[in-house]
Amino acid sequence: MTNMLEVNNIAKEYTIGTEKIRALDGVSFNVNEGEIVGLIGRSGGGKSTLLNIIRGFETFDEGSLKLDDLLVNPDSDKEVFLKLKQITAIHLQRSFALWSDYVVNDVLRKIYSLRIGYEGLPPKDLPEYEDLVEEAMGYVRMVGLQDKAKHVDYVLSGGEKQRVIIARQLAKKPKILLLDEPATMACPATKQEIFDTLKKVNSEAGLAMLCASHLPEVHRYLVDRLIWLDGGKVILEGDPEYVISEFLKGMPDPIPLSKIEPGKREIAIKVEDVSHRFYLISIGGETLRFDSLNFDINVGEITSIIGPSGAGKTVLWKMLCGFMFPKEGKVLYKQDDEWVNMSQYHKKRMAVRRRIGLMFQEFALSPHETIVNQLAFKLGVKGQHVIEEAQERAEELGISENVLDTIYQIVDMPETGAKDELESLGFSPDILGVLFPRFPRTETVKYAESVFGALDLSMDVLDKYPQELSGGEKVRAMLAITLAPKPDILLLDEPFGDLDPITLRDITNSLKRINAEFGTTIVLISHHLDFVKEVSHRVILIEDGEFIMEGKPDVVCDELIQRAGAVYLQ
Repeated sequence: MTNMLEVNNIAKEYTIGTEKIRALDGVSFNVNEGEIVGLIGRSGGGKSTLLNIIRGFETFDEGSLKLDDLLVNPDSDKEVFLKLKQITAIHLQRSFALWSDYVVNDVLRKIYSLRIGYEGLPPKDLPEYEDLVEEAMGYVRMVGLQDKAKHVDYVLSGGEKQRVIIARQLAKKPKILLLDEPATMACPATKQEIFDTLKKVNSEAGLAMLCASHLPEVHRYLVDRLIWLDGGKVILEGDPEYVISEFLKGMPDPIPLSKIEPGKREIAIKVEDVSHRFYLISIGGETLRFDSLNFDINVGEITSIIGPSGAGKTVLWKMLCGFMFPKEGKVLYKQDDEWVNMSQYHKKRMAVRRRIGLMFQEFALSPHETIVNQLAFKLGVKGQHVIEEAQERAEELGISENVLDTIYQIVDMPETGAKDELESLGFSPDILGVLFPRFPRTETVKYAESVFGALDLSMDVLDKYPQELSGGEKVRAMLAITLAPKPDILLLDEPFGDLDPITLRDITNSLKRINAEFGTTIVLISHHLDFVKEVSHRVILIEDGEFIMEGKPDVVCDELIQRAGAVYLQ
């Protein structure tokens, strides 16, 4: 077979502070025409760096690569790297950068950009306009979004956005398609559709693919040959099943889940008759609907909410957080022997929020601050007695209780959204430092000790910046920041989707320890069913905004697999 890609002895070094990190160390392999080759390994093992080099977005220090007839060396000129970018396409993990436009137009822009050099829509009076639209619809159909062709990006689920991005990359007509954690954040049904689409494209067009994924089931279903990359080196190459079995020998054993005595269950959160509608004017109908949704979250349990992409899981999570209010019904939290409705102002709503820790699907640590400084900020807004002190400062500044309550809700939002919300209230981000001063370092370190121990995280991490941490350390550091104020309730929206199975087992064990040692009630949303089965006491399945069932993790997860037709998981 003819080699489409040849990677020869590639080496790459980074300098972080005064330390040199060898990210890739003599990596060599080939990808044949029409072949799908997989890359597996620990987070930080070099997979993403390698893909960035192959796509022409990073230089390298030693070796060479050849794609089709293009030879690239460390000293190749800019035109060579530009050509490399043009003949490769990539789907990046956690990438949701789309135009605020119809799905079909998003793909149409990519097609037309190949002619004009930038992403714009072709004029409708262009003679071949209809042909271009039909070509775009072809890619939209390939990724199974024909029914969403006239939907705008902001109403799409995370999995649907990923499918749009893949359609855009296929529109480049690349020599090789690079996949960096394809469909990582998608549900089983979406994954199955994407994998089947990729296999179809590979089979019919003979398109070579290089797929970096931490999920063994992806490689079992998709790839012809698998490469284990760790510490920047090729450890093993060959039959996918054999390479996977060798790789997973490094996985730690699971620790047991805490026991919940059936007769001693208390309710922490009640979702009562929650109803909501989402409409899209352009299609003249509903995109999501909740009708009288009812369920409870029990104290001290780890409860997972699962369902297909677009089922309403993230919307429901936002309602649990108090970021979004239902049109009808209530989301109630137990606080001081009374139930507080998070969907309307209540004098105790701030007290409820102080007891809640949140992690988002696209969580981010600030790259400009050390972990200890980020921890000090979190303790300043979530620590003991901060509400009473903030109320006193607000009164001095003439800020009403209602506005303070809104500001306190904003501190839990992602940084960009928080800034916009504060500006809408007439404040700059500086108001947070005035109302919620950071904890001093000495107290911050004390708070960190027990949580860092439970997460098996070295205290040396405190004085590091996020970019100095591995992927697994970043997740545990974010968890530590969230958990340091010792919240009673932890709400997680798919923050662990792109971790390798060994790192994920570490995080799973950490969550179990947190739950057992501190009695933390945990509610999580995840598409990773092996993780859900291992970490949960109870699982809730929703679909199209409806409560389908709840029960034991194995039973509920298997029901979703059956409904999804997820062959790759069977």
